Amino acid sequence: MDIRIYPGKLKGTVKAPPSKSVAHRALICASLAEGRSVIRGISGSRDMDATIGCMRALGADIRREEGDIAVVEGIGPGSGIFHPEEEKMAQKTATLDCIESGSTLRFLLPVAAALGAEVSFEGRGKLPERPMTPLADEMKKKGVEFLPEGRDRLPFSIRGRLHPGVFEIPGNVSSQYISGLLFALPLLKGSSEIRVKGRLESAGYVALTLQMIRDFGVEIEENEAGFLIAGDQRYLARDVGVESDYSQAAFWLTAAACGSDLSVTGLREDSSQGDREAVDILRRFGAAVERDGTDITVRKNGPLRPVDVDGGDIPDIIPILSVAAACAEGTSIFSDVSRLRIKECDRLSAMADCLGRLGAAVKESRDTLTVTGAAGGTLKGGCEVSGYNDHRIVMSMAIAALSCEEPVLIRGAEAVAKSYPDFFREFRRLGGRADVVTDR
Repeated sequence: MDIRIYPGKLKGTVKAPPSKSVAHRALICASLAEGRSVIRGISGSRDMDATIGCMRALGADIRREEGDIAVVEGIGPGSGIFHPEEEKMAQKTATLDCIESGSTLRFLLPVAAALGAEVSFEGRGKLPERPMTPLADEMKKKGVEFLPEGRDRLPFSIRGRLHPGVFEIPGNVSSQYISGLLFALPLLKGSSEIRVKGRLESAGYVALTLQMIRDFGVEIEENEAGFLIAGDQRYLARDVGVESDYSQAAFWLTAAACGSDLSVTGLREDSSQGDREAVDILRRFGAAVERDGTDITVRKNGPLRPVDVDGGDIPDIIPILSVAAACAEGTSIFSDVSRLRIKECDRLSAMADCLGRLGAAVKESRDTLTVTGAAGGTLKGGCEVSGYNDHRIVMSMAIAALSCEEPVLIRGAEAVAKSYPDFFREFRRLGGRADVVTDR
């Protein structure tokens, strides 16, 4: 699907969608528990489909009910599927199709190994190219065999029970490795330790994992080196409400900072989501920000000014923040962003290409993105850009097109279905013009 976006302003109030990051975690914890959990706030995105499908393959009964509710019957002790209290667990084989969800793959790889299941992992798009080696290497040391011949890029299979012990994980590659181990290690017979080597980036995502695990009754101790995890723990069934997503809200908040008249609702001020930093960064750009409980209103307050941003903890919102930089008067630098090169696409190159086509001056290095805004804060447009099969690139370009002089054609706009399938419906409801084009 290709969509042509016309310049203009959005106006109104939009509720931020449920947090994909929180929902992944709630589904996994509920699936590992014994008994019934009810989760409110499960979106219909492809990433959610991936995690639900994989947990079903491992034996969880997950039913989607009206609206955004999921009812989960877990596979904990008493379920008859896995029996952690026995020395030898029931053997189970499964195929886990992670679709294009890196979170699903990295979270469930150690979980499946902790359960003793023999599992084949599949995926598509760019997911087979995304690295797994640091996590796989530690798992291989702890009794897990990767097939064929040690392969740790999709597709591959694992067999063998994960053994407890000390797991050393670099902190600057993917926080999802650590989250996956945090889900899995409490299920083992003995105690384990996760030692984080170097600075832990995207620490907010690990905080979300810890919060959810603890909500389901599992205890994990933090120390200076990392985490201490007692074995033989059990997840307890819970009813959970998934909070709204700051990373998705950032698209609407940035549109407002660039001139639209929008309020975004449902955003907890006490959230553990690292991407809540988007609000403060937009304020640094010069936007006026008002909060009333969980409602945030952002307004353009004169020309946007350039900022420097350390993206180490907030990689997912760098694409949309670079749109704000393209509409600012001056040069902004986003540093420590090399991990954006191993997302659904190389997001640094993609944003450099797309924003350059729109009229901004953009330079990229291995781990920085430098954006010099267009004169007067108005981009040229009048071109087409690729969505790079990446939901965040497509949505960023849709917001950028609002600040252009001429319309922008986005190729492959269907990529939004990965995380925010209602994005363009909301875009139109708020007054944006987005016309589907079939000229191929």
